[in-house]
Amino acid sequence: MSAGHGASGPHVLDNPALASLTGPHARFAERRGRVLRYPLDVSPWLALPDEPETQDWADLAALAGPGAQVPLPGFRGRVPDDWEITFHIDGVQLVDDGLEAAPDPEAVRLTAADVPEMLDLVARTRPGPFLPRTIELGTYLGIRRDGALVAMAGERLHPPGWTEISAVCTDPAFRGQGLAGRLVRAVAHGIRERGETPFLHTGAHNTGAIRLYESLGFRLRRRTAFLEARAPQTLGEERAVPVA
Repeated sequence: MSAGHGASGPHVLDNPALASLTGPHARFAERRGRVLRYPLDVSPWLALPDEPETQDWADLAALAGPGAQVPLPGFRGRVPDDWEITFHIDGVQLVDDGLEAAPDPEAVRLTAADVPEMLDLVARTRPGPFLPRTIELGTYLGIRRDGALVAMAGERLHPPGWTEISAVCTDPAFRGQGLAGRLVRAVAHGIRERGETPFLHTGAHNTGAIRLYESLGFRLRRRTAFLEARAPQTLGEERAVPVA
């Protein structure tokens, strides 16, 4: 049974970025006070405490910079009055509930050399944020046709005992061939081989993706939200520092 199952108190998937940045992804963490984030070229995910206080919001504003647009994925609490919410969509978190994970003979491991093609595919398909160093977060697999990358999927957040599947996308010209499902199963196979459990996020409006994931063996765990808010015009002199 993976970490977080059946434990009393908050589940690690309730605040997966915090669990990642204080756990397996601690090497990526930048901090100010109790606020943690990934480097801006790795992931937009950041981690507030489960119950952020006034000082935490001040630290976040200083970390981000005055007037900065700050992603708050997964945050379900109250945003302070001096922060302006500029983007909001409802989301869902799905977890493995009988997924038939399996390697795929056509899937290839993607590397830093493939990042320009990966960024191009993401720009055309918009599966969610994928940045120049996102590939460092875990394994990314792709399928090529005539040498061109036409589908990919990989690993992002990494709470203890769990790994998030992310950046699932297929070139529009190659949709309907089951490539996304094959890659999800293949990425999940690698996660399972480590003794961990796959999970993922998507927008609640993305009913096609949700149907696909449920057909593969994922189930809804919780509803969440993806926010972006503008920090107040607050100056902070300290810079983010790596977590020791």
